[in-house]
Amino acid sequence: MRILVTGATGQIGSELTLVLRERYGGDAVIAAGHRKPASAALASSGPFVSLDVANRDALARVIQEHGIETVYHLAAVLSATGEQHPQRAWDVNVNGLYNLLELARESGIRQIFYPSSIAVFGPRTPRDRTPQDTVLSPTTMYGVTKVTGELLCDYYAHRFGLDIRGLRYPGIISSETPPGGGTTDYAVEMFYLAVEGKPYTCFVREDTMLPMMFMPDCLQAALDLMEAPEAKLRYRTYNLSAMSFTAGELAAEIRKHVPGFRVEYVPDFRQAIADSWPRSIDDSAARADWGWKPRYGLSEMVAEMLAALSRRRAAGCLYPTG
Repeated sequence: MRILVTGATGQIGSELTLVLRERYGGDAVIAAGHRKPASAALASSGPFVSLDVANRDALARVIQEHGIETVYHLAAVLSATGEQHPQRAWDVNVNGLYNLLELARESGIRQIFYPSSIAVFGPRTPRDRTPQDTVLSPTTMYGVTKVTGELLCDYYAHRFGLDIRGLRYPGIISSETPPGGGTTDYAVEMFYLAVEGKPYTCFVREDTMLPMMFMPDCLQAALDLMEAPEAKLRYRTYNLSAMSFTAGELAAEIRKHVPGFRVEYVPDFRQAIADSWPRSIDDSAARADWGWKPRYGLSEMVAEMLAALSRRRAAGCLYPTG
């Protein structure tokens, strides 16, 4: 199997690429991104190509030259950055996906993984235990592009028979890559400041609750969904969740390991985005259809994050760039 990972230098892509290379072999997984990989592991473990997914001709060349059969399409402009650059968000998130779907239809690509987001929900969506089937009414360009992406994937699957599978990811927390322009970045930034022994200024209120997930669960969910028998899948894109907590609860859990850690709450424009998103997600469809079950809750995630970042700090590389 020849696999292409777009957005391979991003938060999810940089780690998913390594997992895929361990499973299928380094040469079988082509990493693609708009910037060179700064991670030594990513750069040395397999091939890398520079790629703007909004450039259809460039994407077509990569697919043809490498005989791509499966694509994990992770290239995206995230929520906070998307509000600052909405035209670019549309170009990358929608036109990039459309290019891929058209090329998949023409070239016979076997499978596509397309990550959606809780950003597809909005003020008219139930905020507690948000159901699988519900109103999608986003208030951000990122959310608009993800709803558009879900609809495009549905259309190409039904009209052309493409095997496209997706997940509505919550906020993702990782010790391996720095925050990348998302509204849930505070849940990552807080750890870095705690490990450095510095206070943190949080850009959402203390009582802001959002669904979150630790990166190992994020990666496992993608692999499990892609390997599930297609006949068992009732949906093209599944709700996904692992835990929900407030910014204050996260700070309190960190203080169990870092006594005296201080957080000041100074909401900015991202607060309005967070307020439009769910507080918790009903992912019972994913659990029933393909056996989804997260391994990490808040306490387990906090302990592992702090341990990993403490090791990075001791090695002099607390802020990775890959």
